[in-house]
Amino acid sequence: MRDETIARQSVVDLLEARLRDDILDGAHRPGSLLPPERDLAARYGVTRTTLKHALTRLEQAGMLRTRHGIGTKVRDILKVGGAELLPMLVGRDSAWLAEIFEARRHIGALIARRAATRRTDVQARRLSALLVAVAEATDGDAAQLADVEVHRELARATGNRVYLLLTNTLFNAYLPVRLSLRAPFEQPAEAAARIAPLVQAVVDGRAADAERAAECYLRATEEQMLRPLKTTR
Repeated sequence: MRDETIARQSVVDLLEARLRDDILDGAHRPGSLLPPERDLAARYGVTRTTLKHALTRLEQAGMLRTRHGIGTKVRDILKVGGAELLPMLVGRDSAWLAEIFEARRHIGALIARRAATRRTDVQARRLSALLVAVAEATDGDAAQLADVEVHRELARATGNRVYLLLTNTLFNAYLPVRLSLRAPFEQPAEAAARIAPLVQAVVDGRAADAERAAECYLRATEEQMLRPLKTTR
């Protein structure tokens, strides 16, 4: 029974990915109705039950909308989609990374300014400890993940939970492919030294300096992380 469940789940996964790619590639255009389920299941060589599971997932992701008596319509994700789609979009097209990093840079600078004026003493100590964790990381991947926690704490220090959710969203978008983006973190001590001015400015409560340090740090790491992708295009 366990093996059958795994196999059935794998078919749904594959069908979901196939439908998603076909939608994003334009085979099913935004605003159009999908063919009737019977025809669509036959086209993809699956049962209607499997198709229903895959369609439900895509509807939950915001890519489809089903209305009783009308059918299933393909939605325009740039009009109605949310940031939860970013990990999937990055997985298909690395060009999305440049836009994610641009947003990360602008939001990160704003977060740094807010954190410098709103952080508590406990958060200041936490930031200093997290900076040490970056420096003492065992390898580039560990340093990158430690760096992420610094930025989460900066967002938390703003006192605005929306900034924290935005930070989580942006990191969730590219962390699945982080191994190809670890260049700035290969030397953990150097990585810590680069982000130290940002952390210190926030700890000291220097808002303007924190904003400038964040802009500088995020731009520099962005360039390093994206460089390998540019050379392979």
